[in-house]
Amino acid sequence: MTRPLTLAAATLALAGFTAPAFADIVTKPVEYTIGGDTFEGYFAINDAAGDDQPLVIIVHDWDGLTDYEKRRAEMLAEMGYAAFAVDVYGKGVRPTTLDGKKAESGKMYQDRETFRQRLMGGLDAAEDQDGVSDDDVAVIGYCFGGAAALEMARAGAEVEGFVSFHGGLGTPEGQDYSEVDAPILILHGSADPAAPMSQVAALVAAMDEADVDFEVQLYSGARHSFTEWSAKGDTSQYDAVADRKSWQALLGFLNETIR
Repeated sequence: MTRPLTLAAATLALAGFTAPAFADIVTKPVEYTIGGDTFEGYFAINDAAGDDQPLVIIVHDWDGLTDYEKRRAEMLAEMGYAAFAVDVYGKGVRPTTLDGKKAESGKMYQDRETFRQRLMGGLDAAEDQDGVSDDDVAVIGYCFGGAAALEMARAGAEVEGFVSFHGGLGTPEGQDYSEVDAPILILHGSADPAAPMSQVAALVAAMDEADVDFEVQLYSGARHSFTEWSAKGDTSQYDAVADRKSWQALLGFLNETIR
């Protein structure tokens, strides 16, 4: 699908974001396989911007790949990045109930080997897309996806940076940050009950111990899921100021690491 950027730019302007003036953003679903299972990601790119475009991998929240991550991919494409939203759960697996979300995310937390296999498989699928650079790649994620970005960092994924938006920050038993050789950006709410400040402090200590290049930005009073607008169906924790500031922080990070 090709969408005129002028329509998308109007949406971004209302949210306080800016975008280039003239381009066509091309989007498409992408099926790929990992270990015999089928997954369906989502790819967005400025088709007029040539080859070897810097690539951003997006890992979804615990409800699977939805319109939210797709819109984020389009926003990044509008800023001049190729973007690929990976699918961790499998094609068609998009839980809508609280129990379903807990079950699907729990499968990954309880089986870290499979979790990593699916994350790395998504990375491979993204790098296989036309027009992208596999030398300029960053990984970002929201909530469950933020925890996934840190999982990829600890696994030693060969990318140029990792970003967690209000993600789970705990370090699983037996893991550490010794394999990380790319910078990490943590964007987090100071009032997040799911990942409180004690987890932030523990993460900072773990990354300091491993001599990781990292930065933590905290948003006062922001709770968990502070970037999640109506596309997620629940805006109770949305914080427009923290959303806008964290998006600008992301763009600055990407400009430094993969632009």
